[in-house]
Amino acid sequence: MTSYTTILATLGIGMATVLGSTQQSGAQPDPVTAIDIALEPDATMIQRAHADNARLLKDFPKGYALDATHHAHVTMLQQFVRTADLEKVFAATSKVFASVRPTSWKLKAVRYYYIPESPIGLAGIVIEPTADLVNLQRALVDAMAPFTVKTRTAAAFVSTEEGRDIQQSLIYYVANFVQIAAGEKFNPHVTVGVGTEIYLNKMLAEPYDAFTFSPVGASVYQLGAFGTARKELAVIQLTH
Repeated sequence: MTSYTTILATLGIGMATVLGSTQQSGAQPDPVTAIDIALEPDATMIQRAHADNARLLKDFPKGYALDATHHAHVTMLQQFVRTADLEKVFAATSKVFASVRPTSWKLKAVRYYYIPESPIGLAGIVIEPTADLVNLQRALVDAMAPFTVKTRTAAAFVSTEEGRDIQQSLIYYVANFVQIAAGEKFNPHVTVGVGTEIYLNKMLAEPYDAFTFSPVGASVYQLGAFGTARKELAVIQLTH
């Protein structure tokens, strides 16, 4: 990948969305959906993520707000799957989560980081990787294998601009997620928004008040621009 694509791939977000994109939506003879299997963080993380998002929007109003259709979340896996198989995807995902107890996990948020695309950057809260997270991701990768397809179309995503807001780099990332963002390359995080590099450098220079949080749910979303969790497709029941 080019350095630009590498920057975008690290968080699974098309930074070019901030500046505009020419990617067009195409017809899908065999419809495909871009999904994000995600952990839902508790109120502690949600409050921190929304506070960070608000300060970033003051610095860079062209960014996006965390809201009802831009959920703060911890991505476990992003893939393209056949739309006709979504019910099977939900069932397979539920089966994986039935074997773990994520609500008992204590995850630690340790620092800010951002991916630069001068003069702006995409910021996130880094979560310390754990064996539980890695093992869960591995199980989800295996469970999704029968349903995963390769695609190069923006029509798999939620779009408000007929596909123009969906970047080729984002499509590439989802198609190659297992190779570039799983296993040893897994970088658990909660993305909080976009800011100028000058402001983000100030944020990173601040002492970080590490905190712990727990997952309180799991969901399958359809992805949108910025790699955001735009449309909730299924709520996955967790074992408590």
